Amino acid sequence: MLQRPWRAAIGELRLMECAMVRGFPLRRGRRLAPGWWWSATTGRLVGYGSAAMRDAVMMLDQNPQVAGMVSRPLEFVWEERGRIVTHTPDLAVSMADGGIRLVDCPGSGGPSARLVGRARVVGACARDAGWEHRFADTADPVVLANARWLSVYRHPRCSVTIPASRLRAAFAKRVLRGGASSGHQHITSVFSGINPAKRVTRTAFARNRTTLVSPPSQWRQIAHSCTLRAWGT
Repeated sequence: MLQRPWRAAIGELRLMECAMVRGFPLRRGRRLAPGWWWSATTGRLVGYGSAAMRDAVMMLDQNPQVAGMVSRPLEFVWEERGRIVTHTPDLAVSMADGGIRLVDCPGSGGPSARLVGRARVVGACARDAGWEHRFADTADPVVLANARWLSVYRHPRCSVTIPASRLRAAFAKRVLRGGASSGHQHITSVFSGINPAKRVTRTAFARNRTTLVSPPSQWRQIAHSCTLRAWGT
């Protein structure tokens, strides 16, 4: 693992190729263990450590503006009030327009005071690089349930042999022969054929809302001395 000054590191960092710098602990009594989500956007696994993070990864995977994502690829280190502070954003997301977002997933209870304080420094560092930092919001339960169900059929193993061009033509005419009689399995196969390993259309799901962190100028001073830990290049 490398640790370098933040401003010196960002110019050479290939963020989407970095491995996790810190794993997720397995805590006794929790209803959900850490795991991996297969991303149709990247064709790779993305780690998660909580239900909130899993849902955030799932919704980002459905977002047509997202080009890629990795879990915990970097760790920020800085000194504050005479002590060393570290923070590892849950996700780094590359956008289709070339932008980068660092995302933390605090869950339905919202971010703690400690997380808000650390996010101020990380947000200042992110803006230095032309990036941004956000807290992932909790999506509507109905949207989550539908996205979770459809996400299963976005894996290549669920692809169908019907040419996608024929399916698009059928939907363009608003005709789906056999759909009513074949049941939900036929419908989901059609969805997979029209949009294999792609994102759900905007009309199907609401986008995941996020809250932008806007730290005051005093946090920028701390951010200037921040160093970065990351695996790889």
